[in-house]
Amino acid sequence: MFNLDNLVLEYEKLEQELSNPEIFKDQKKVREVSSRKKQISEAVSLYKEYKIAQEALKEAVEILYNEKDEDMRELAKMQKDESEAQIADLEEKLKISLLPKDQDDDKNIMLEVRAGTGWEEAALFAWELAKAYLIYAQEQWFKTEITEQTLSETGWIKEIIIEVKWDWAYSKFKYESWVHRVQRIPETESKWRVHTSAITVAIMPEVDELDIEIKEEDLEVKACRASWAWGQHVNKTDSAIHMTHIPTWVSVFCQEWRSQHKNRERALQILRSKIYTMEEERQIKERWEQRLAQVWSWDRSEKIRTYNFPQDRVTDHRIWQNFSWIPLIMAWRMAPIIEALAIADEQMKLQQASKANV
Repeated sequence: MFNLDNLVLEYEKLEQELSNPEIFKDQKKVREVSSRKKQISEAVSLYKEYKIAQEALKEAVEILYNEKDEDMRELAKMQKDESEAQIADLEEKLKISLLPKDQDDDKNIMLEVRAGTGWEEAALFAWELAKAYLIYAQEQWFKTEITEQTLSETGWIKEIIIEVKWDWAYSKFKYESWVHRVQRIPETESKWRVHTSAITVAIMPEVDELDIEIKEEDLEVKACRASWAWGQHVNKTDSAIHMTHIPTWVSVFCQEWRSQHKNRERALQILRSKIYTMEEERQIKERWEQRLAQVWSWDRSEKIRTYNFPQDRVTDHRIWQNFSWIPLIMAWRMAPIIEALAIADEQMKLQQASKANV
């Protein structure tokens, strides 16, 4: 069914390129080659297993055809059944591994959670969802670091940016971008009325100067005193950085480090990610919405997910799938929702690939 010998040859060529010291004179080339090698490595590995299983099947069939000894024939039949099952499994895995991947799938990310409508209730839920993402990231063995946060008057989260590092971080979190709605009765509600609040989540792939160039003259940079919302100063110098990209008016505030220089570097990194994400969304918006319209009954201008606490139900509106036990979801069971979205995306791509091959 599969003939991926050219893909194996490409993988070997990429390995040879990376073993040549000359390539490291061009960091952009290094990253392009490394990224391509990483993208096809799974398919190459599966294809090698597939070819071994095919050889084992061929040998078993030959034994069954030529061998007279019953014991040998029985062993060959077992090998044939096992190889056929393995080949069928590998074919399905190969189909998925060969599906087109987002160019940012293997990148680290900046995860931004921002309170929207709903005042303090939105700020509270923003903090709860941010914690749920942190727990999920730790389950996936990702490294996390809170790089920026702004607190509300009562100490909840108005905005938080979390850096998530390790291979394929973007591929895990990319389905979380957009509006999340929560419906529940706030503790301060005396008449037990359900309130609706909303927060926004942005998943921004980490980029550097090789991905996007920001000119120094396009930046407005201000140094200020670093302090948290409750008034405690981190230090007594103007180490915090407020950076604005004038052409896009994208703004970043960073007070993570005591060093102004380090805060400036981090602010520039976050700024690049935000501008890169804006540009990517602008370029792919039409294609993305067209793709979703074919499979998912979802309007991207609306919320992607609703957390209904009174009914103990989380609904993802893109796949119209419900999940129960909200306290557990927020504590340590975010994975089933993210996995369901990844499976739905894979199925959609497989359907499109099948139609293209008809």
